[in-house]
Amino acid sequence: MAKDLRISFLLDFYGEMLTETQREVVDAYYNEDLSLAEIAQDRDITRQGVRDAIKRAEQQLLEMEERLGLARRFQDMQASLTAICDCAIAIQELNAAHGAVPQIDQQASKILERAEEIAVND
Repeated sequence: MAKDLRISFLLDFYGEMLTETQREVVDAYYNEDLSLAEIAQDRDITRQGVRDAIKRAEQQLLEMEERLGLARRFQDMQASLTAICDCAIAIQELNAAHGAVPQIDQQASKILERAEEIAVND
């Protein structure tokens, strides 16, 4: 069974919406890198039972992302924050090269601080 690494990412967003068994099995398979046989042995179920639970959970996670789009929005916001930080750094560099106005540097520093605060809180 080929691993779709998006599932591990989606598990972070939607894992609480799965059953406890589904969440644990998907976590073991994707995050702990256990084989189907190892998970089956640990949980005292068949390998096919593990595979079925993973497949159902994967489908549910993908459907939740399609409906809600939380992971996509998170990635978009991270990309936007990176672009904001890049612009603030470019402003600081241009300012330094063209007279170093302290207020411009202070404002660019505030932008960087706020962007970092937002990134940490997500």
